[in-house]
Amino acid sequence: MVLVDTSVWSLALRRRSENLAAGERRLVDEWRRLVQDGRVVLIGPVRQEILSGIRVRSTYVALRDLLSTFRHLDITIRDYDLAAEFFNECRAHGISGGSIDLLIASVAHRFNVPIFTTDPDFARFARHVPIRLHPA
Repeated sequence: MVLVDTSVWSLALRRRSENLAAGERRLVDEWRRLVQDGRVVLIGPVRQEILSGIRVRSTYVALRDLLSTFRHLDITIRDYDLAAEFFNECRAHGISGGSIDLLIASVAHRFNVPIFTTDPDFARFARHVPIRLHPA
């Protein structure tokens, strides 16, 4: 399993392949492999970010239905507590992070799954909290 962050979903679903740089195409190809292998997992906040801002109702419904085919990891109160601990640990090392990103990190840690992202903040988090990143 691999927890895919919003940044990768956006590349894969919102950008046309002809508008992608070579590195971005490799990321999308890896996303496709993960999807085909049935290894992609989501959490609710990532799902919400993916679905937010879609103006055409039929596009929203189609994407919502597509996302429903992927396994979703449940979030518990302990994940929120751990996200706060991760925030505090990172902050103690001069690294700030968003609440959702650190929630992603805490859920990934609990399920022992890597995070697939283009967000460089996660690499900074990984120096101070026990998370793994999926190699792109």
